[in-house]
Amino acid sequence: MNVVDMLQKQFQDSATNLQSVQKEYSKTLADRQTLDSQLNENKQVKEELDLAPGGAKVFKLIGPALVNQDLGEAKGNVEKRIGYIAGELKRKDDQLAALDKKQDESREKMQEVQMQMQKLQQAPN
Repeated sequence: MNVVDMLQKQFQDSATNLQSVQKEYSKTLADRQTLDSQLNENKQVKEELDLAPGGAKVFKLIGPALVNQDLGEAKGNVEKRIGYIAGELKRKDDQLAALDKKQDESREKMQEVQMQMQKLQQAPN
């Protein structure tokens, strides 16, 4: 296998790696957007629960039935959910940052290989 073939294989491997990282990035971004919308929904629910007077009846939908739930318990559940979702959002943000770095590394590797191939093509035989 000559040098050009090796460089082409490296370039192809880097391109394949970049594609897989981009696919993973897209999936992680979609997951993050879902979490973001869930967080906003839960914040709205918390605001509504905060507006409810002390003796207000709160119902929770469980399957096809509405079940009476204590206001304090409902507030606690929503706050726990908000905390959990915020933690997941942070985890997704960290994943996105790591994937950004991987994408940059793959692009740099591809550019490196491309420059080496150009130098070989320009070199006198």
